[in-house]
Amino acid sequence: MRRRLLIQVMAVAVLPLFAAPGFTAGEGGGGGSGGGSTQCKKGEVWDKKKQKCVPPKYGMLDDDNIYEAGHDLAMAGRYDEAIAVLSLAANKQDPRILNYLGYSHRHSGRVIVGLGYYEEALRIDPDYTLVREYLGEAHLQIGDLAGAQEQLREIEKRTGKGSREYGMLSEQIDHFMRS
Repeated sequence: MRRRLLIQVMAVAVLPLFAAPGFTAGEGGGGGSGGGSTQCKKGEVWDKKKQKCVPPKYGMLDDDNIYEAGHDLAMAGRYDEAIAVLSLAANKQDPRILNYLGYSHRHSGRVIVGLGYYEEALRIDPDYTLVREYLGEAHLQIGDLAGAQEQLREIEKRTGKGSREYGMLSEQIDHFMRS
């Protein structure tokens, strides 16, 4: 929980140009991975190394922590905040980061922007089937059944019909065809 709060506060402190609301320590965005719930006062974040609350500084977070917090925000439906956090990543070519930037933009109504992030992630890692699932869903959002079916075939080639990604996209395609 401390790490997520740290990243969320960093997004507010470092990226004031984003019009997304942010968190201060002690506000929402919890659901962490257990452990204590040390609360920092507004404008401070928990520093795991120092084991105390400190003012946030650019570069004090690694990309794994940024990914985790961005993922959690995206899954919570807080897409603009997820974009702000994910944009802090040092490695702009990390397919995980690109995937959730795509996901967040797509769910914010910017489907074409999301498609671009998905395509970039697949250019880097063509076997990343979660990106393929989300890309297929994006194709369905714009009415491109053939594009979604192509991604389903690509997932099947890589993981078979028993994978979670195959099942999810297959279900979305079936629903699309029934409506």
